[in-house]
Amino acid sequence: QVQLVESGGGSVQPGGSLRLSCAASGSIFSINAMGWYRQAPGKQRELVATITNRGRADYVDSVEGRFTISADYAKNTVYLQMNSLKPEDTAVYYCNARLRTDWRDRDYDYWGQGTQVTVSS
Repeated sequence: QVQLVESGGGSVQPGGSLRLSCAASGSIFSINAMGWYRQAPGKQRELVATITNRGRADYVDSVEGRFTISADYAKNTVYLQMNSLKPEDTAVYYCNARLRTDWRDRDYDYWGQGTQVTVSS
């Protein structure tokens, strides 16, 4: 079994910062990429940022320059540093890992339980 456990969400004023962490554990053979998605009320889940095991990072345009994704694949952990937060960043943030549990299998997506980020004055 694989588990993704997130931490670091909370409430912050506009312009503030938060750092999210997510650790993957369990029967993991290899991780191809990890990332963060978010879902605001009444909206579809959207990609925020991803980072491959080779260090390539990609961001949605709305967070470019404000958020930074990083990962320690030796610890199966991904981070999201969020600066200059805006009210429109308010959402439940979900950790994602694309991994395989066996060398003979293909990659599958696994998800964390989600952590709330609220940006409000």
